[in-house]
Amino acid sequence: MDAPWALTGLMLGTVLLVALAAVSFVTGILVTGVVFTSGAVYTLASAASHLYTTRRGRFAVWGEELDRLEGGEDVLDLGCGRGAVLLLAARRLSSGRATGVDPWRSTGEPLTRANAEAEGVSERVDLVTADLHELPFGDERFDVVVSALALHRVPGAAGREQALREAYRVLRPGGLLLVADVRHVPAYEAVLRGLGARDVHSRDLGRRYWYGGPWARTRMVEALKV
Repeated sequence: MDAPWALTGLMLGTVLLVALAAVSFVTGILVTGVVFTSGAVYTLASAASHLYTTRRGRFAVWGEELDRLEGGEDVLDLGCGRGAVLLLAARRLSSGRATGVDPWRSTGEPLTRANAEAEGVSERVDLVTADLHELPFGDERFDVVVSALALHRVPGAAGREQALREAYRVLRPGGLLLVADVRHVPAYEAVLRGLGARDVHSRDLGRRYWYGGPWARTRMVEALKV
């Protein structure tokens, strides 16, 4: 579940607005009641959007993105968390491997490993604890590097740039970089162009990847290493 605090806030907001609407109607303040009712419907719709994205939409989008894998690639997932994208990649691999790197919290890595076992892909998955600023891999190690809503959590513009530089460093020539995020997309594109990447572009991933509405839409940055 992505950002459960946000979904909780939307649900609590819906309950509060419904309560305020009820009080307004009972006390005869009809206009205010209509306003609060409209707000409740809007907030509930936002909560439904967030819930759909985190439970189904993001998996569908990433599944389509990863269908281009042929099976023999070495894939790196930056900030893999519980393994949502990492395990989707692993399912599409035969001779390749999927490596997830994350600055784990205390229970993060065991939960991700358990998820890999539950999905039946643990034999193709490696998990590494590391800072995204300094990846413990050699140059040109991976065919594909992906990241889903992880880079915006790296503090500071310089920190995010360094994480992107590291992602590009470990990517093989001709390799594919896919970064999905809700913030800083133009900055990511600028960094990659500065590194000499080709075919750098971003695209809107659509309503399946909205976290509540179009104001929290997700964009994909795609680039190839020269």
